[in-house]
Amino acid sequence: MPPKKTVSPPPPAAEPVPPKPTGSAKARRSAARLAAVQALYQIELGGTPSETAIGEFVRHRLGQEIDGDHYVSADPQLFADIVRGVTARQADADQLISGVLDRQWGLDRMEPILRAILRAGAWELLGNTGVAPHIVINDYIDVGHAFFAGREPGMVNGVLDRIARQLRPEEMAARETRR
Repeated sequence: MPPKKTVSPPPPAAEPVPPKPTGSAKARRSAARLAAVQALYQIELGGTPSETAIGEFVRHRLGQEIDGDHYVSADPQLFADIVRGVTARQADADQLISGVLDRQWGLDRMEPILRAILRAGAWELLGNTGVAPHIVINDYIDVGHAFFAGREPGMVNGVLDRIARQLRPEEMAARETRR
């Protein structure tokens, strides 16, 4: 009888190595904001836990090649901060947004992706005070343009501008006087 072959199990799969960052620091922050909005959309529609969504995006999407396209690497820390911040303070963000919307336009009537954009922008204005409000507003207007061709980016601008004037009036006033 021939000797039995022993087959060892395959080694455990290694965690994917994050790709080397590409793009400027500004581009990586903008990509993080776009990815955070996508993750927040996934969390809302699919009920995905925020930590699961963060892990999935960091391992499989941020800076990866998708359908043959190479994307700028997103800043993974900013991405995770936005997703965690919005998740933890969604009620605060929603209250800020609702406070500046027309009475006939409630958050519940908005498309989920527009709601995600506004929540992320409101959270950054509220909780990411190391970034100037005009940078936050401009990046989320750009995110709005990534998803909408109509009036929605203008709505993002108006809502986030009003929130910034409430939360950070000195910074907004200082910007106005420099123009």
